[in-house]
Amino acid sequence: MSREAPGRGSLVRNIVVLTTVVAALAVALTGLIAWQTAAHGAEQRERDQLARHATVLSHAPALSELFFNGAQALAGPDGVELAVISPDGSVQGTATPAVDTVSKAALLAGRPVSTSSVLGGQDVLLVGQPAARGGAVVLTEPYSTVAQETNRIRGNVIVPLVVGMLGAALAGALLSRRIARPLVAAARVAHRLADGERGLLAPVDGPREAADIGQALNVLDRALARSENRQREFLLSVSHDLRTPLTALQGYAEALADGLIEPDRLPEVGRVLADETRRLDRFLGDLLALARLESDDFRLDTAPTDLTALVTEAAAFWADPCARHGVVLRLEQPGPTEPPVVVGTDAFRVRQLLDGLVQNALRVTPEGGPLVLAVRGADGHAGGAAELQVRDSGPGLTEDDVRVAFDSGVLHERYRATRPVGSGLGLAIAHRLTGRLGGTIGVEGHGPEGGAAFTVTLPQAPNPAG
Repeated sequence: MSREAPGRGSLVRNIVVLTTVVAALAVALTGLIAWQTAAHGAEQRERDQLARHATVLSHAPALSELFFNGAQALAGPDGVELAVISPDGSVQGTATPAVDTVSKAALLAGRPVSTSSVLGGQDVLLVGQPAARGGAVVLTEPYSTVAQETNRIRGNVIVPLVVGMLGAALAGALLSRRIARPLVAAARVAHRLADGERGLLAPVDGPREAADIGQALNVLDRALARSENRQREFLLSVSHDLRTPLTALQGYAEALADGLIEPDRLPEVGRVLADETRRLDRFLGDLLALARLESDDFRLDTAPTDLTALVTEAAAFWADPCARHGVVLRLEQPGPTEPPVVVGTDAFRVRQLLDGLVQNALRVTPEGGPLVLAVRGADGHAGGAAELQVRDSGPGLTEDDVRVAFDSGVLHERYRATRPVGSGLGLAIAHRLTGRLGGTIGVEGHGPEGGAAFTVTLPQAPNPAG
């Protein structure tokens, strides 16, 4: 199926047309210059030839004898005529009518002459050379001879110009094929990628730019395959997590409808239904939060925020949940003599970010283990103004875990059978939310407390573009 946009020509045709047009312009300019200079060149050539003949004749021992004995021999097919000027100023020969007083005076004064004149009603070239023993020799030649020479030169120029233009068109065709072949192949691969095919290989040859396109398409193909595999795994994980509470809800609902639940078990069943409903609500809430973070109209209400106070409030909120789980919550913040850590950010979103990281840490921290919530200035970090840290004493993360920690559902799928897990979206939400705040988030597999350590670096003010 052709995908060429209407009104657009192919690259091959465009290059051929372009090279042909450029060659035609070059040929036209060259031809114009050659056409204009041909007449001047032909005239100069004839003048130089007449000057050489006149120089040879001017060295003759007796100009009068030369005229009477051999002057007529010069008259040939080129129409050359001769005149001899005696030292006394008299002029003899067939070219005498063309010798004017100015030219004669210059020649008798010892200066050569190269000018134009009229002889027998037609324009002629006139060249004179002073003689070695006085007097001078004058030769004339009709301009018609110059015109013939001009036409001959112009005729000799036309063929090379036409051949040059045809050669340029042929070179353009060959060049266009060489350039367009990898591009056309890359375009086919791109269309197939757009249609959903994967595992394709674009050619990496031709000019450097075309090879770069092929290489980029190959990288894109691998990236799309990885992304789609992760999306597929994530959807499988989501479907599994949705099916589990739905199965429980459906089972208890059918049991209630059939009257199979004893009255004394109703409170227990009600608690199970409430827990599973909250689980579903939390999972769907995470999905919606991630979708909002990906939207272009996500808003930030930026204002000067005291992160020290914000982290203190978060620690106070999480103190009771940590105590119920037997986890020791520890707060690290600047001392009373140190200035507070203040940045321009969205306090609500930062608190949302912290709550998500603490909830994730609390889930894996064992009873009796510490969970640390820290805030400090980000001195020495490029572009950063403040750092927030959440560290746990759980099992930690491997190097491979760290590489995929913020990919949706990857760690969830990897550890769902061995560790307490949530929806699988919490860290993806934290990563995207940090980016929206203009900051960065990183993770260390094994921090000071032995578990994972998440560090959020916030700038002095977020980028409005998100």
